[in-house]
Amino acid sequence: MSARMKRRELITLIGGAAAWPLAGRGQQAMPVIGFINGASAVGSAQEAAAFRKGLTDAGYIEGQNVTVEYRWAEGQYDQLPALAAELVRRRVAVIATPGSTPAALAVKAATATIPIVFGVSDDPVTLGLVANLARPGGNATGINFLVSEAVRVQLAILAARTGIPATYANRDYAEAGGLMSYGTNVTDSFREVGVYVGRILKGEKPADLPVTQPTKFEFVINLQTARALGLDVPPGLLVVADEVVE
Repeated sequence: MSARMKRRELITLIGGAAAWPLAGRGQQAMPVIGFINGASAVGSAQEAAAFRKGLTDAGYIEGQNVTVEYRWAEGQYDQLPALAAELVRRRVAVIATPGSTPAALAVKAATATIPIVFGVSDDPVTLGLVANLARPGGNATGINFLVSEAVRVQLAILAARTGIPATYANRDYAEAGGLMSYGTNVTDSFREVGVYVGRILKGEKPADLPVTQPTKFEFVINLQTARALGLDVPPGLLVVADEVVE
């Protein structure tokens, strides 16, 4: 091999080596978030959108600077441990379990190291998810939205059909035909979970992020249901309602 050819090969090698760091910086993998829920993707489209809104509020846009891997149990809660184990094997950066106590428990049992952001209706201390609300102290934190779990839409329909006035803790029931509801906005808790996930991706630790509880409660009246039940809703009650379903 001539001296000229050797010199040409050396220049090529040096040039390629100098470009490696730049290429590496340009091809850094996006962080991957695991998302697990006991419901279905179709039935929870609004909640999933709220979660993504929270990520956006924290500076993360799915497909641009973060990837989300969704796992839906489709109501088969016995599948949650397997879905949780799958995300743990995937070594995702954070696992979000908004709006599902069974999912939160399954993920907590599957990992003690990957950060978890939950959204649960029950007391997370009693559930064993955190040591206390102010200082969770482990790998989990999240939102406690103070709504008892119950069956979403059938209960409201049944009460309306049988002419039973009923009040609920979730606006979804009033929107589905229940007379009224007073409680927290569960959909917004998905957004709050997204915000917390973003904060953890930026370097904050679950152990240092306090479990938040709602400060606002919504009062919703279904006026159409009231009429069907033959009830006259006092004007003063309509004035103080956050929303009236006509």
